[in-house]
Amino acid sequence: MRFEPVGGEALLRDWRHVHNVIIPTDPLSPDEVRDRAGRNRLVVAYLGDVLVGCSTVRPPAAHPPAGGRAAATVIARVLAAHRGQGIGGALYAHGLATARGLGAEVIETVVLASNPDGLRFALAHGFVEVETYLLPGDTVPYVDLRLA
Repeated sequence: MRFEPVGGEALLRDWRHVHNVIIPTDPLSPDEVRDRAGRNRLVVAYLGDVLVGCSTVRPPAAHPPAGGRAAATVIARVLAAHRGQGIGGALYAHGLATARGLGAEVIETVVLASNPDGLRFALAHGFVEVETYLLPGDTVPYVDLRLA
């Protein structure tokens, strides 16, 4: 498996494709992905030359709230045809190492409630649900989880 940090239009396009397939309720435009790439660590995963997934690491805030611990969000996405092969675990481990390297003390993730594979994966990797919410105009809620 090969992990490519997003840079350049081809990698932005591949990351966007995986995101939009897995989160069809919140499709991102190329400009929105460029913006995210400026704030977050985006990675695309390939098996050989085949696109299989992507990840996002939202770094911890430079100054956590008073008394708070530095929290990062790690999201691993695997295209359905490539699930059950260890790709999600490898993407998650890569993202977790990145988050820890950025100083994260708390690890969070977010999964679309309509993605039972993603929810099972998060729970199997030690995450616990902390909040479910619906964004304005959406019909499918998001589930926030925190690593126990």
